[in-house]
Formats: sequence, C-alpha cells, structure tokens
Amino acid sequence: MPTMADVARSAGVSVATVSHVLNGTRPVLPHTRQAVLDAMDELGYTPNTLARALVTSRTRSIGLAVSAISNPYFTEILQGVEAEALRHGYSLLIADPHDDPVHERKVVQLLHERRVDGMIVAPSAEPGELLAYLDRHRVPTVLLDRVVGDAPRFDQVCAENIGPTGLLVTHLAGLGHRRIGLVAGLSGLSTSDERIAGYRSGLTAAGLPYDERLVAHGDSASAGAERATAALLALTDPPTALVTANNAMTIGALRALRDHGVSVPGDLALCCFDDFAWADLFSPRLTAISQPSKEIGAEAVRVLLARLAAPDEPARTVRLPCTFVHRGSCGCAETVAPPARSGKSENPEDPQKGTVS
Repeated sequence: MPTMADVARSAGVSVATVSHVLNGTRPVLPHTRQAVLDAMDELGYTPNTLARALVTSRTRSIGLAVSAISNPYFTEILQGVEAEALRHGYSLLIADPHDDPVHERKVVQLLHERRVDGMIVAPSAEPGELLAYLDRHRVPTVLLDRVVGDAPRFDQVCAENIGPTGLLVTHLAGLGHRRIGLVAGLSGLSTSDERIAGYRSGLTAAGLPYDERLVAHGDSASAGAERATAALLALTDPPTALVTANNAMTIGALRALRDHGVSVPGDLALCCFDDFAWADLFSPRLTAISQPSKEIGAEAVRVLLARLAAPDEPARTVRLPCTFVHRGSCGCAETVAPPARSGKSENPEDPQKGTVS
C-alpha cells in the first residue's frame, strides 16, 4: 500500500507538503497541490482518516439529527446535506431523534462522542436539554427547519413560513371563500406556530375574521390530520376551503375528505404547504407551497462550514424562499404563479424578521 512518502517522491515535494494538501493546514500553490493529487491518483493512495484526525483534530464528518427521515421533505433535505457535504470532502453520520426530547438528547450525544466536527439538527418541540448539551460542550451546530427563538448562539436555516401560508389563504379568499380552515402542525414547533401566524395574517389581509374553531391540530402527522379534518367537517358551518400545513397532513386530510364523500374542489377547495413528487398525480392536482428542501440542506452545510472557519462570528438565521405551485385543487385553472419571495433572507438577530407578511 502506498504511503505519504511514496506520494511525496512521485510529486517531487516533501512529506510535509503532502500533509498540508491532505489536511488543509497550510496554503499550497495550485500547481503543487495538483501535482500531489495527481500522484495520489496514480499510486492509488488512500488517506488514513484516523491519522488525519489526530493531526488536525478534525474528522471531516458532520452529524445530522433529523426526525421522520421517511418523510419526503426531510429525505430531500438529507440529499441536499449529503451532496453539499461530499462536495466539501465531509462524510455524514445520521441519527433519527423521533421528535422525542429524551431520545433527541441521547442521539446527539452519541454523534458528539464520535467526534463529528459539527452538527445539523432539526430540534423537537421541547429542545431545552438538547440546546443545553450543545451549548455546554460548545458544539458547532446549525438548527435546521425549525427555529428556536431563545437560542442566540446557534445558526439556523429554514424556509419562510408566514408569507407563503398567508399567500394560500389570500388566494382562496380571492376565489370567494369566507370560511377557510387550517389543519395545523404539532404544537411547539416553530413551523406550526409560523404557519398559524401566516394563516391569520392571510385572513387579515383578506378582511376576514379569525375563528379559532376553523383551526384544528393534525400534529404534523397523517393520522392526526385525518381526525382534525373530520372535526372541521363536523362543524355546524364547516369550511368551504382548507389549508393543510405539511405534506403528511395533506394525505390525512385527503383520506378524511374521501371517507366523508367530500369532493375536491367541487365541495371544498384545498391548498397545502409542502409540495412533493407525487402531488400532481392526484385528481385534481394539488395547489401547494413548494419548499426548497434540497437547498435548505445544502445551505445548512455551508452555514456550518462557515461556522467552523469563523467560530466567533455572530450567529445568523437564514430563511429561504418558497414557491407557490398553482394546480387545480383550489378550484381554478392551473397557471404558473410567481415565487412567494425572490431571494433568501438573513438576519443575525431576529429569526422572525425577513419573512413575508
């Protein structure tokens, strides 16, 4: 098996120069770096990751803790994280916290014990112990998808939620609907809170009153949304239009509507937050807010690597824009609508600023 000394001889450089190329410990002239890489390729040299970690105190690995990996939204985020990490020469260690605060704290500690250089975490609705652990051990961390208002030390990356949800409501109101229901997500998650806020802002913009009876919590899950939708349909004056706040809940809502003999959009108009690969296979096709899930994952990696390079910089929150995908479930002809925003927003202080309202 070829060694670093063999690579150095082949490239005509010192062993120290080969080490600097491998570990990034000092700048190396581009032509010298290329000569080392060419020699490694020609000899079939494979760096010893463990030995490199001893030299640099870095493992070039990232811990990713994301619940519901089976959810297409988080699956696409994972793809974005993996592709961007690989592009920068990092590997991933993945764990599923199951949205359980105790399990979340445990799996994050296990990732930390494996000496990952940093972590990307989608926090649960009760992340207190998680954040305390990460803060106590000074683990470079990016909070993903769900922002935490009282976590000023942590970078955060997520989609915009308020403006896009409001856009769904004003669109339905523009079609003449006056009783617009919401199947909301799990209480305590920032995504749930912000989409409820967006729903309310959309009602205000349309000149409609807020009626708490038209908001039912589906707990971010299909079964919960099925129950929530059934409860909305059982109202004396049920909604004529419905917004579902994530893709899993859209499936549950559709089951409930089918079981109650409610046609879409003939009896009830439907819009959903979260587009997914098979949303256009339904009849009618689903009008939806599409999140840039792969880009969210990639941006989280970029923010984490920037944190590793400059650990003392102020924490920042990056929000990426969503796109309104106009299909037929809202009850009007399918057209292409403009994005909810034209570019990502950053705010180093207030994670709520920069959202569409």
